[in-house]
Amino acid sequence: MSSTRSRGALRGILLCLAAPFLLLGAPAIAQDSPEAIIAAKFSKARPDLEVESVRASVATGLYEVNIKGGLTVYSTADGDFFVLGDLFAVGIDGLVNVSEQQRDLERKEMLAAVKPDDMIIFAADGERRGVVTVFTDVDCFYCQKLHQEVPTLNKMGVEVRYLAYPRAGVGSESFRKIASAWCAEDPQTAITSLKNRQEIPENVCPGNPVADQFMLGQQAGVRGTPALVLESGQLVPGYMSAEDLTQRMGIN
Repeated sequence: MSSTRSRGALRGILLCLAAPFLLLGAPAIAQDSPEAIIAAKFSKARPDLEVESVRASVATGLYEVNIKGGLTVYSTADGDFFVLGDLFAVGIDGLVNVSEQQRDLERKEMLAAVKPDDMIIFAADGERRGVVTVFTDVDCFYCQKLHQEVPTLNKMGVEVRYLAYPRAGVGSESFRKIASAWCAEDPQTAITSLKNRQEIPENVCPGNPVADQFMLGQQAGVRGTPALVLESGQLVPGYMSAEDLTQRMGIN
């Protein structure tokens, strides 16, 4: 099942949750926290859904409920009602997507935990002025196009860090190709060859990080490639030229 269909299925399931909540009507136990009450009601209504965490949101009276699979909903403190979608704050300068800000922080933490040795890194020429992490697939046309921008990005002081995201999934031909680049003696040259549509020897070595990085990408909200993650944790889907990307990063 594709990630889009999976997300759609989760949405369908969650839209059916409200009715069971209204029927449960279980009295709240005084010593229970809202987080515990909400988690219990979700679990009782749909045991097949795994609640990963519940925490108070920035909106008074609403709690952020994270469902395994990457979906977040906002529940009332008694767990009887929830809303599906992003939470926005209304400010003087406009609307702020609070949910996306939280996802940015989580992505930043996820990437900070990845060892540089597990990435394929194209370092900046001279002083490093910025870093962009790219979830990539060697067979993706726009990933290949973006790779052509890497020398320019490096000259502009941007370090490009690649993480593997074979769109066809673990075990696919695309997976074997990109894993072979990670396992090559010279990963930079190997991934460049693949993105130039050249063949390299297949070498899927034990312990390579490609499957873990593919899973990490899914957790980070990647739905296609290339997927660029800025140092703030902001996810920028799709191809960007070196000029547009450096402007987005605030590098002149």
